[in-house]
Amino acid sequence: MQIKRMTLFAGHYGSGKTNIAVNYALHLKALGEKVVIADLDIVNPYFRTRDSLEELTEAGIKLISSKFASSNVDLPALPQEVYSLLDKREEKAIMDIGGDDRGAYALGRYADAIKDENDYEMLFVFNKYRPLTPDAQSAYEIMQEIEAACNIKFTAIVNNSNIGGLTEAQDVINSLDSVNELSSISGLPVKMTTVRADLINNLNGKVENLFPLTLQKKIV
Repeated sequence: MQIKRMTLFAGHYGSGKTNIAVNYALHLKALGEKVVIADLDIVNPYFRTRDSLEELTEAGIKLISSKFASSNVDLPALPQEVYSLLDKREEKAIMDIGGDDRGAYALGRYADAIKDENDYEMLFVFNKYRPLTPDAQSAYEIMQEIEAACNIKFTAIVNNSNIGGLTEAQDVINSLDSVNELSSISGLPVKMTTVRADLINNLNGKVENLFPLTLQKKIV
């Protein structure tokens, strides 16, 4: 499977996109890729890519984020380094986009350059167990709002349906009908279903395209 140079993760607040972005960056690095990850979330001050700075640095992954990340200051400002991410095409770039349409506006300023290069995938992170995305139609409406805000279309879906540390294998299986319906409504494929690494053995052969996650720790 060809890996696009740029992978953009976006979704509803609390969908888990930041944790997936970090895990995916580590995955690409393990494959031998040169990887940089950018935190474009100017909305959510709670779970940030910078919380995994030590792990990313040890893996040799460069992190681009606002100096206000992981603080109680949340300003609509992005570092100039993001533009270098667009220019250095020898690197695989991961972007963690802010939640919903308000957060996606930050991506809009880079939309033309991303589409001109045309070597990207934009992944909608779906969690059926979040209050505002309990079904496919609700998630599809949020998907459309994000696309309108950032002026980039989604290319695939990530099923990240979970209830945190309480998630069991059956919870993942119970999400499949919803994510398949979202796939049908949107016309987009389901790229992967993410699960905690300790659940993989319980789901092998039952769920396609599993991607194991190590849960990100919040720095307080």
